[in-house]
Amino acid sequence: MTGSFTFPGIGTVVNVLAIIAGGLLGSFFGRFLGDRQQDALAKASGVCVLFLGISGALEEMVRVEGDRIAGGHSMLLILSLVLGTLIGEFLDIERHLEEFGEWLKIKSGNAKDNLFIEGFLTASLTVCVGAMAIVGSIQDGILGDPSTLIAKAVLDFIIIIAMTGSLGKGCAFSAVPVAILQGSVTLLSRLISPLMTDQALANLSMVGSVMIFCVGVNLVWGRKIRVANMLPGLVIAAAFAFTPWAL
Repeated sequence: MTGSFTFPGIGTVVNVLAIIAGGLLGSFFGRFLGDRQQDALAKASGVCVLFLGISGALEEMVRVEGDRIAGGHSMLLILSLVLGTLIGEFLDIERHLEEFGEWLKIKSGNAKDNLFIEGFLTASLTVCVGAMAIVGSIQDGILGDPSTLIAKAVLDFIIIIAMTGSLGKGCAFSAVPVAILQGSVTLLSRLISPLMTDQALANLSMVGSVMIFCVGVNLVWGRKIRVANMLPGLVIAAAFAFTPWAL
């Protein structure tokens, strides 16, 4: 597919439009749902997100060796999440994201929407955390191949429809951090690409999947985990691939 598109970044554009479209559809259908139905939809979305996280994490942590199942990378997971959370708590990333969400809420004319920030944070973490965003953006930037991001756009479209139906318009504004993150990675793809080895991407995918699981926990049982403050763990997980303990 190299060269089949005229400019890099088309994958991010498609992804952003898919999220906005999902938000508009979810907002439209959400009007016909009562509080009970919205709560049920939020929990159903949470269960789906839980299993997305579980499957992604197990894909990297469990492998078949002959006639037995072996596990691994437990120490990597623990170090990435513990150290990453400590850094995130010190930087108070979640508070800064909430402040950004509050700014978007006011600027977009949704000041009276009590669920706006919760929807924005929950949806943003779900669609931004994961290897597809990084790998797809690098492929788009270097090869002009947006196929991974287009596949991600389809998944995000479905997820955002369900989330917006229960958490409101704030979910659609997750398009903003997606545009910033994926657009930046696409622009810097030639610099980032050498660092994104197979092992680094596998580490990032595993730790990111656990964070997605935590987003699902918050959807099902209420906001109990400050997932945004775990985000530095992704950097630690990727960096771990370049240490003597990588394998």
